[in-house]
Amino acid sequence: MAAPPSSTRKFFGRMSLPERNFVVDALRAETVGGVLLLIAAVAALIWANTLPGSYEAVSHHHFGPAALGLDLSVEHWAADGLLAIFFFVAGIELKRELVAGDLRDPKAAMLPVVAALCGMVVPAVVYVLTSVSGGGSLEGWAVPTATDIAFALAVLAVIGTSLPSALRAFLLTLAVVDDLFAILIIAVFFTDTIDFAALGAAVVGLGVFWLLLRKGVHGWYVYVPLALVIWGLMYNSGIHATIAGVAMGLMLRCHPHEGEEHSPGEHIEHLVRPVSAGLAVPLFALFSAGVAISGGVVGEVFTRPETLGVVLGLVVGKAVGIFGGTWLTARFTRASLSDELEWADVAAVATLAGIGFTVSLLIGELAFEGNPNLTDEIKAAVLIGSLVAAVLATALLKMRNAKYRALCEAEELDEDLDGVPDIYEQDNPAYHLRMAAIHERKAAEHRRLAELAGGASEENDGPA
Repeated sequence: MAAPPSSTRKFFGRMSLPERNFVVDALRAETVGGVLLLIAAVAALIWANTLPGSYEAVSHHHFGPAALGLDLSVEHWAADGLLAIFFFVAGIELKRELVAGDLRDPKAAMLPVVAALCGMVVPAVVYVLTSVSGGGSLEGWAVPTATDIAFALAVLAVIGTSLPSALRAFLLTLAVVDDLFAILIIAVFFTDTIDFAALGAAVVGLGVFWLLLRKGVHGWYVYVPLALVIWGLMYNSGIHATIAGVAMGLMLRCHPHEGEEHSPGEHIEHLVRPVSAGLAVPLFALFSAGVAISGGVVGEVFTRPETLGVVLGLVVGKAVGIFGGTWLTARFTRASLSDELEWADVAAVATLAGIGFTVSLLIGELAFEGNPNLTDEIKAAVLIGSLVAAVLATALLKMRNAKYRALCEAEELDEDLDGVPDIYEQDNPAYHLRMAAIHERKAAEHRRLAELAGGASEENDGPA
């Protein structure tokens, strides 16, 4: 989405081919993980509503070395342990965006950063206003600020709606920036007490991790045990343990050196992303999304100020914030949309970003940790808000699906079968020579078939 340096800069224009290929590969993994996430969420709801005693017994079962301060429940292992893998991948994504992606160019970075900021501030404001007007608690202001990219892509996969790669890249970059601010929110606002000895030891561990990377030391058997030690120390420090995952992800080198096809960060992300998307996040969903849903619970979601604030924050706040941030960026930078897209497309993507599942559930647990009943109601609000946002986004996207399908087909078309989409070769003289030769071969084949058909017709018309 890098823009040319002119006053007529376009938003959501065609990406470079390497960037497009990276985005396509990353989104393919996220889409598969999103479908597994959906399955896990549905399984959690079924389990919690059909066998609630069993669900509670398993999710609250404790195990782990108590001497190390790690005697945790299954639910906490999923939230504090497995999600560290998710945030490790998020840290790598952020680092790559900063050094090789859209965020390396301040002009190109302005759009997703402003859109993501507005897409977090406006939902928080909507929550606060809703909660204050109803006399509710303000502790959950951060719950509706997060976007779940995997869940959003799963919705696209399930409803069969395509999006042009530029809009998908915008959604991915938006989620990366969103994750960054969510990490900062967790670190700053959900840390009550700090054990400075454990935190200092964790920082030393991170320093060793960084030094080993800079020295070019290889071997998972070195880094995995060290990462586990750093994670354990970070957990015992009082700062949320997922911060350790982010920190280690940011330390990886994400720009290839001469002779390297992929940087170490990209290589490790390729290895770890399936574990994150296919195991860590679905298991977190399985042990976090299991709330008892009934008519009374659903009714309370829309009458209790805290839960109503979450729903409105996700459905209204996200859409207004992201769309407004994009429009303001275009307005004050004299940029315009790509000729192939309309503002309705931005509105649809902004509505889709209202699906806030994984990080929203995590923040909900942290915000109302001492109130299990309200925690479950907030989780129900996240589920309902995400569902409403998904339905609205589906309706908006379906209205433009024929246009999206045509754009995607144009992006994928490769008539000369050289592995490069034709749209990226239109300015290449060699491409036009190859296409002319292909068309000539096809025309010759058609002429030959016509001649054979004519000869056969003459034989049939001849004497018996």
